[in-house]
Parts: sequence; structure tokens; C-alpha cells
Amino acid sequence: MTISEILSDEALRQREFPVTREKVFLAHAGVCPLPARVAGAISAYAGQCTLGDQETLVPAFRMDTTRELAARLLHAKASEIAFVGPTSLGLSFVASGLQFKKHNNVVVYYDDYPSNVYPWMVLFHKGVEVRFLNIREVGKIRPADVIGQVDEQTRVVALASNHFVTGYRPDLNAIGAALHDRGILFCVDGIQTLGAFPTTVENIDFLAADAHKWMLGPCGAGILYVRESLQESLRPQVHGWNNVLCPDFIAQPELAYQPGARRYEAGSTNILGLVGLHAALELIEEIGVGNIAAELLRKREWLVPAILETGFKVLNTNTPPSAMSAIIALYNPDQDMAALHRKLEEARIITSLRSTRNGHKYVRLSPHYYNTDEELHRLVAALKEFNAQPLTT
Repeated sequence: MTISEILSDEALRQREFPVTREKVFLAHAGVCPLPARVAGAISAYAGQCTLGDQETLVPAFRMDTTRELAARLLHAKASEIAFVGPTSLGLSFVASGLQFKKHNNVVVYYDDYPSNVYPWMVLFHKGVEVRFLNIREVGKIRPADVIGQVDEQTRVVALASNHFVTGYRPDLNAIGAALHDRGILFCVDGIQTLGAFPTTVENIDFLAADAHKWMLGPCGAGILYVRESLQESLRPQVHGWNNVLCPDFIAQPELAYQPGARRYEAGSTNILGLVGLHAALELIEEIGVGNIAAELLRKREWLVPAILETGFKVLNTNTPPSAMSAIIALYNPDQDMAALHRKLEEARIITSLRSTRNGHKYVRLSPHYYNTDEELHRLVAALKEFNAQPLTT
């Protein structure tokens, strides 16, 4: 199945993506609807679970295959992939599992999504200095901004692969390479690009991403990547029968961890979620993440000028092509964005309402590859109609 086939065959599109039968869903940067094959995989497994032991019904090799699928997506090794659940949990494992020395600091971006801010802020209680990047424009993080604000005491820099409001994608490879030249670790919240844009870990040490956005998978079925050479120094923060060796389920006198990133998986696996993740990763591999990225940028190239013609403004219109994404935040300072969000929902056009620290509200669009041009035209027509109404401020 290809993107071209999906967009040219409405019966196929509605069969594979049932949400399209009822709605124009443009909120994949929030929580996605499940494709039919992902929901079907979960449903089939849930049905099997009525007949016996839930764990033995999914052979171990299938979980190994899921690791391999995730590893290929990241250009990592399967032994570097752990399944620990939500992005917040994976990032918290990294922040709490690293060892720090006196006077060490961590550098984060205060206006990133809180999942990659709060786990680092609590390190203050361990005596770690928490530094916030000083950025001129919301979400627009350049390599020079990062390198200019680290020093010899910086232990780790934690950033997002794509800003959740502005849609700006920083150059992770350039940032990571520069940090590694200085002996600084790099941790990435990858949830806003994984499944949408190539997101590889050549210059990243840790990455966490749940499946429920661009990967088109279920909630709580996340990926945690930990570079192989750092697994001995990143201490597991939770312990149980699954990540500590216990032959015949008998506790041993010393802790001996499972090999590879499995050392971070303490207890019973979210098998329902991982069955869905497996199907979602297979779909990404079938379509091709490079093809997905090209289609998302094609949509953006048409959609942003069309939005501007309606009288709305768009954040970061001066973004270089290499930093663009499918997240588009639109606004009109003379209109009520919450009212627009409600109006679109009434028209069965699903978007997100987001705010920045200064209190400004934005309607955030995040179309995926299966959204048609006709659906985007419907959105633009609705925006024109809304802006033609009397001002609401």
C-alpha cells in the first residue's frame, strides 16, 4: 500500500482509516485515531486472551520482532530498545537514572512539552543546576543556541525533536554531534517526529516516544532508546521479576539485570499496547517514513499560503525547509481562537487548541499522510467563513 493508492482510492482510505468516514482529523500531534489494522491486531489478540494465559499467547519472538521494527525506524540496535510505556516515563527513567557530580548542570528548553521539562527540573533537589535555554522565538532552537549555553559542567542536554506548538524541527544531528564533541549527553523527546519524519539516533544517547501521535499506535505503548555504551551507567529506577534475573521466579542474593535495554522493563509488559505498536510500526515500514515526510511537507507547502490568504497568521512562517514539519499553528489576534476551535469541531474538522506562555492561543493543525487535499480545502473554506464573521474580541 502506498500513499498515492490511499489518496486516490476513497474506499481503501476509509477501510484503512475509519475516522475518515466521519471526520476530517487534523490533530495527530495530540492523540491519533487508530488505523483499522492496528485496532484489528489489538482486537484479535484481546479475543485470544479470553482463551488462556495472556503472555504465552504472544510468542517471545513477536516481541523481539517489535523491537527490531522500532530499532530499524531509529537506525538503532534491537538491544537498545525498551518498552516502558509513556514518553514521560521513559524520559523520567533517563533523568533519574543518570549519575551527576557536584556542580553539574542540565540544559532544557522551558517551553518544551512538560514531559521533557519536569523530569529534569526535579534534579534540583539532587543539587543539579537546571538551566533553561534562552531562545528568541518560541520553539526555534538552533545548534548555535544550544552550544552557546553549555559549558564544561553540562552533563546532559534534553530537547524535543519537534516543538509541539510551533512545529519547528531542530537539527538534532548537528546539535548531538556538537554536544558529543564536548562530552555532553543528548536526550530527545521524539514523540512529535517518530513516524512522521526520519528520526535517527546516530548522535542521540537517549530517546523516548509514545505511539499515540504520528506512529498511529495506541496510548502507553512507547519506545525508550538507550545507547548500548550507556546502559551500564544509566541505572534502572524500577525493579521486578522481568528486568532482574530470577530463575524459577526465585529472588537472588545479588541484582543481575537482563541484557540490553530490557533492564528497564521491570514488570509485566503492556502486551495489548505492544501488539498495536507492532502493527503500527509495520504500517510505517510499509509506507516508508521518507515517503510520509515528503507527503507531510507537500501538504504544508500548499496549506500555509492558503491559510494566510484567509486572513489568519501562522507561527514561524520564516522556518527553513529543513526545520519544517506538519504542525501548523494559526491565529488571528482579532479573533477568539477557542471559538474557532469549537466551530471547526462542529463542522467535524478536528484540530487542537494550544497556548504559549504569554497566554496567546493557537489552533494547531497536524494532518497526516492519509488526509486528502479535499479535506484541507474544507478546512480552508471553514477558516474563510469564520474570518468573514464579525470580530469576537
